[in-house]
Amino acid sequence: MTVRVRFAPSPTGYLHLGGARTALYNWLFAKANKGKFVLRIEDTDRTRSTDEAIGSIIKSLSRLGLNWDEGPDVDGDFGPYRQTERLNLYKEAAEKLLNEGKAYFCYCLPEELEKRRKEALKEGASPKYNGRCRNLAEEERGLLEKEGRKPVIRFKVVQDGSIRVNDIIRGEINFENKFLDDLIIVRTDGTPTYNFAAVIDDAMMKITHIIRGDDHLSNTPRQILIYEALGYPLPVFAHLPLIFGSDKTPLSKRHADVAIDEYFKKGYLPEVLINYLALLGWSYDEKTTIFSLNELIEKFSLGKVTKSPAIFDLAKLEWMNGYYIRQLDVDELTDMVLPFLEEAGFKIDIPRGNLKKIIALIQERIKCLKEVVGLTDFFFKDLIEFDQGAVEKMFKKSEAMSILETAEKKLLSLSDFNVNEIELVLRKIPEELNLKPKQVFQTIRVAVAGKLISPPLFETIELLGQEKSAERIKRAKEMIN
Repeated sequence: MTVRVRFAPSPTGYLHLGGARTALYNWLFAKANKGKFVLRIEDTDRTRSTDEAIGSIIKSLSRLGLNWDEGPDVDGDFGPYRQTERLNLYKEAAEKLLNEGKAYFCYCLPEELEKRRKEALKEGASPKYNGRCRNLAEEERGLLEKEGRKPVIRFKVVQDGSIRVNDIIRGEINFENKFLDDLIIVRTDGTPTYNFAAVIDDAMMKITHIIRGDDHLSNTPRQILIYEALGYPLPVFAHLPLIFGSDKTPLSKRHADVAIDEYFKKGYLPEVLINYLALLGWSYDEKTTIFSLNELIEKFSLGKVTKSPAIFDLAKLEWMNGYYIRQLDVDELTDMVLPFLEEAGFKIDIPRGNLKKIIALIQERIKCLKEVVGLTDFFFKDLIEFDQGAVEKMFKKSEAMSILETAEKKLLSLSDFNVNEIELVLRKIPEELNLKPKQVFQTIRVAVAGKLISPPLFETIELLGQEKSAERIKRAKEMIN
């Protein structure tokens, strides 16, 4: 048997962290078993699905490196891979169930269903559909249709017995049929519902393993009944734990960004997101944290996925991203941060060698690529903006003017303007003025960088150059005056 798995997003928005992890686990399982990874777009919700969302999901998956073997843009033997292009298949399956008495037309109006639901809850009964249209005679159907009612199609759920699911992750689970209602499989406009379309697609695409979040667990018994009613072989199920925030509630925007694209925009590396997402619910051992993609393929197994919810830890993700950044070659890192600098509006007209030196200065300090903007912006501006808090803290002290005057003279006196000479002359200032080194160097830092936090001071001054450094100190002196 060739392993075939699928990731089947509904294109109603961005690819979120939970969806990306589901895609990753499917992709890793396929790769580990030399199988096929299928991308299917479940876009039958016409009111919410958009082509823009489809494009966004495809772009995010591609940036993560989760390439698919079959999908909307990759031909395969079981296409098409958008549900809106498969409507005839759902229609044929629905007609088959109707003809065999395994489904029926339901004419109940939404307001009638809501009224019955409230009455059932008030009486302490189950709010599930009561089967009113289950056994309508042809004459009754005709009268309801004369009223102008458009029917849905409901699947006739077996009333007794139970459904047993052997889940790879959660083990054996039993669902009693008496708690299930006759679910709608086709809406009044002829479009299929999720549970119905997913079963037909998975069966016809020969999906062998369905790996998805355990928020779908309640759908599984309903889907199994549809599989059996249509005579399809059952796939193997594996329901992944949900991702929670630090407060043990489902991950949402109040905990952190949930859209994968937001992490790309901040400068999280794709390989970091893959590494981190893999650890949200799975672990190889108790100590290994860093995995290459090949190592994940080699070591991943569903048997090591936990049943408990995974806790999203932004601090750990930041640490991991910083770790990966520090391993990069400075040439590669420079190429990566350039788009962030250009997006911030900086014209990078300095020599490539100098730019690499600037990036090398902050490589150990950044956790996300976007942080390069705040740490290096003063290198690319002719007129820097001074941080008001830094000005208040350093320039309003009585010693500030003498520090800057001394620094300016010493820097202009250098015939060889390199980091060693710069450090040598500036380190003499604290002793000459009888001041603490921190006060001296922070005052000079604010003068040349406009802020209290910057790359190492002496290297910064060297890269700014003698003329620009002196000009900035002169402007700082004018501010003090």
